[in-house]
Amino acid sequence: MEITCDNCQSKFKIADEKIPTGKTASFPCPKCKNRITIKPAEETQSVDEQTGINEDIDFGFEEEDNGYVPESSEGVFDFTEEEGKIALVCESDVVVKEKVIKALDLLEYHVNEVTDNRDALRQLRYKIYDAVVVDEYFGTKNPETNGVLIYIQRLPMDIRRKIFVALISDRYRTMDYMMAFNKSVNLIINKENTDDIEKILSRNIPENEMFYRIFKELRK
Repeated sequence: MEITCDNCQSKFKIADEKIPTGKTASFPCPKCKNRITIKPAEETQSVDEQTGINEDIDFGFEEEDNGYVPESSEGVFDFTEEEGKIALVCESDVVVKEKVIKALDLLEYHVNEVTDNRDALRQLRYKIYDAVVVDEYFGTKNPETNGVLIYIQRLPMDIRRKIFVALISDRYRTMDYMMAFNKSVNLIINKENTDDIEKILSRNIPENEMFYRIFKELRK
């Protein structure tokens, strides 16, 4: 099956067996991150309406125009409900990671954890996460060359605004907003304060959402 992104006009091929029967499938365009939706065939429309499920699917697509072939997408397009919030955790310290994941679970995020920089960049390339929590030393000995942060900083602004980025640091104070601005993240959490990470996130994430809601309304 051939599909075209409505936003950037990139064309992709999807194996027919990858398309779920009776369900509306969707995934972010790997070029511009625009959400591409594939509706079920006429004969399966009623099944989709009954289930009400809209899922991210591992399509294994290829782009026609320039031969673009993504890396292995295993584990990238997880079956998650469209309305669910998803978070990515990039943390090598096992103790800190457990605290972060527990906090995000309590805040009702579907959490993906990665073990290395390569896996993190794969995930970010194919999904638009609602929240990313990343240690400044994740995948690097030099926090100034953190690959995850550099990737996020280079995203188009309309995509970047959709992601709440929290930086785990042992150099900066928790909720140091000037340093957060300097690092192009939404929030800094010092490692000494990770026991309170749920309280910190539950305060700052809604504030960030409110800010951008007003921002978008003023731009209309």
